[in-house]
Amino acid sequence: MTKRSLLSQLGPGLMYAGAAVGVSHLVQSTKAGGMFGFDLILAILIIHLVKYPFFEFGPRYTAATGRNILHGYKQSGSWGVWIYIAITLMSMLITQSAVTVVTAGLLINIFHLESLGGLDPQRLAVLISLGLLILCSILLATGRYRLLDKLVKIIILILSITSVLAVTMLIFNNPGYYKTAEVHFSFNETAHLIFLATFLGWMPAPIDISVWHSIWAESNNESSGETTDMQAALFDFRVGFFGTAFLAICFLLLGGLVMYGSGETFSPDGTVFAGQLMDLYQKSLGSWAYPIVAVAAFTTMFSTTPTCLDAYPRTLSASSELLFPEMMNHKNQKRHYLFWLIFTVAGTVLILFFFLTSMQAMVKVATIIAFVVGPVLAGLNTLAMLGKSVPAYARPGKVMWVWCWLSLVIMVACSIAYLLL
Repeated sequence: MTKRSLLSQLGPGLMYAGAAVGVSHLVQSTKAGGMFGFDLILAILIIHLVKYPFFEFGPRYTAATGRNILHGYKQSGSWGVWIYIAITLMSMLITQSAVTVVTAGLLINIFHLESLGGLDPQRLAVLISLGLLILCSILLATGRYRLLDKLVKIIILILSITSVLAVTMLIFNNPGYYKTAEVHFSFNETAHLIFLATFLGWMPAPIDISVWHSIWAESNNESSGETTDMQAALFDFRVGFFGTAFLAICFLLLGGLVMYGSGETFSPDGTVFAGQLMDLYQKSLGSWAYPIVAVAAFTTMFSTTPTCLDAYPRTLSASSELLFPEMMNHKNQKRHYLFWLIFTVAGTVLILFFFLTSMQAMVKVATIIAFVVGPVLAGLNTLAMLGKSVPAYARPGKVMWVWCWLSLVIMVACSIAYLLL
């Protein structure tokens, strides 16, 4: 297959990147740099290495079998699908809430809506989040979300260019606060370890997204009428995966070069944090860059919001179809999707109205859940690749299997250690 034809296959991998580059990058990576300087760059590299096999197994399974990886879960027994449903139901509402409230914070800051209606900032963020959820639901229910899909490449490109420019400018012209900073990450500090868990839980993304990626790949195959071959599928995946790793480091450097050692800290309030994030770019690129960066940052988060809102109903609907095939057919498949979509929106609204204390609290809970349950989903992905439905030629080689089992042991050990902590 030619290089040109490989490039034309980019799709699900960039959808993965669009879902991954959100809170974990704009919020968590920037905060990591502001708190600990460059200490956690190594943590970014290590977590990408540890999680890589399990993210790759999603598109690899679909390229090998033509089906999404949930079929691999089912082959091991219905319990695998039930576990996935349980984990999804446990995390989906808090995750959707965290992503939506960060998007709302950016919107409030960019358009200076802080004093709108004289509302309390937190209540305003909730109301705008509700508006975003309604808008995204309409787009998804009417099938118009495909218009947003087409913008993912442009969104990621703009964000990448502005982030690289900002970091490059700061390397040669930065305040230099980090040179005298004395706070460093310490494994002896409980607070530091808790932050590390929240940081790595969504870095580069929750393992759930490997299932989303697989379903997007299956849908892409159905749309094109042919199954994407292994080479093209893995190329598409790796572009998205390593691209998100690069952007995570860029955001960490932004926080480290401007905030670390300055005496300032990132606010737990979503709106204030959004302003601080915009200031990072303005300080490095100048005020001329504000409109470009604002559009890139908001569009990135706005694309993440409906992507998650689409993925949860889609995966739950696919899971239900596997468990109860007699109840699912083409006539009521859309109905099941809409049911889960309404459920997700309603649950998210309830959490935002009654349980939201701050953006920081929402993100912390969501990322810790992802950190603790990550090994379970990683194990399910591994069992799926060991299933009989995967042809021998499509299975990972010996090196990848060693890498996979070692990574799984590390993830389990870290989750147990965190729970004990």
